[in-house]
Amino acid sequence: MDAASLLLGLLLGALLATAVTLGVVTLLARRRPADAGLEPVHESLDHLHRLLAGMERARATAHGELREQMGTVGHASAQLKHETAALVTALRTPHVRGRWGEVQLRRVVEVAGLLEHCDFVEQPAGTNDEGAGVRPDLVVTLADGRQVIVDAKVPFTGYIEAVQAEDRGVRAERVAMHARQLRAHVDALAARRYPTAFRPAAPFTVLFVPSDGFLTTALEAEPGLLEHGFARDVVLATPSTLLALLRTVAYSWRQERLARDADQVLEVGRRLHARLSTLSGHLTRLGSALSTTLSRYNETVGSYERSVLTAARRFDDLGIAESPVPEPVAVEATIRTLRPTDDIGLLDTAERERDGTSG
Repeated sequence: MDAASLLLGLLLGALLATAVTLGVVTLLARRRPADAGLEPVHESLDHLHRLLAGMERARATAHGELREQMGTVGHASAQLKHETAALVTALRTPHVRGRWGEVQLRRVVEVAGLLEHCDFVEQPAGTNDEGAGVRPDLVVTLADGRQVIVDAKVPFTGYIEAVQAEDRGVRAERVAMHARQLRAHVDALAARRYPTAFRPAAPFTVLFVPSDGFLTTALEAEPGLLEHGFARDVVLATPSTLLALLRTVAYSWRQERLARDADQVLEVGRRLHARLSTLSGHLTRLGSALSTTLSRYNETVGSYERSVLTAARRFDDLGIAESPVPEPVAVEATIRTLRPTDDIGLLDTAERERDGTSG
């Protein structure tokens, strides 16, 4: 608006100067009406007047557009302020704040690549060693069967008030209150004894802080907050640190599945090898039986030729039989026996060399 006022002042000054100049020229023209040397001056002044009028119209249009844009920005700012106030009011409500933390936790788990009901379970019920019922927000199962309990209900009313505070002293007071609230929540979480309700479980509980700014602000007022949590078996984790932890868990699960698949492949290979050994034994015994049968058949054919066919041929010579007795043929075949792999390789090499020589 200051720039527009300055532009308006400049335009008014130019118009005033032009009007004064026109007045002087008019007076001079009245005194010397026959003087034709002032015609170019009149034309230049008319042209300047038209230019100034166009500039004034453009300024008015730009001023209107600027006012419209400023109104739009003001409306958007008011709407944003209203929505921000509504969000802050909602976050002050405990159940809304807890639900927001649970949503943030689930997003981190999904980004880490864990599978629901396989790698983690949401809000399972359990009973600790003191007989009290507990329900954490998340239980992550590690590859070795152990479980890690994660809780996402973190108070941050003090943090919201610290962000809204304009006075530096009030902000420091609200930050200190936020740190005290977080410290008290650590103590309350340690008192629930989550690891005793889910066995086997890791001997600590992860306190998920939905925003890195929440923990950073609390550490400004109380730098020993992390050590306080470690001493009570409570690990404070922001989305970035929890994501790294869950990524490690997901990687361990993938390695566990690969190892399990490798064990299954090894077991199937062992069974196949055992069955192949049994089949090889059956084939060996079958070949041996076939070889014995072939030998017995040939011996029987030889005995038949020597003992029976000799007498049968006499009937043929006497013309008693209508047709000669058919003579069985001896079977000349070799039963192939199973050979070790090395012998098969040497035999194949010799056959290839023989085929190459013959070609």
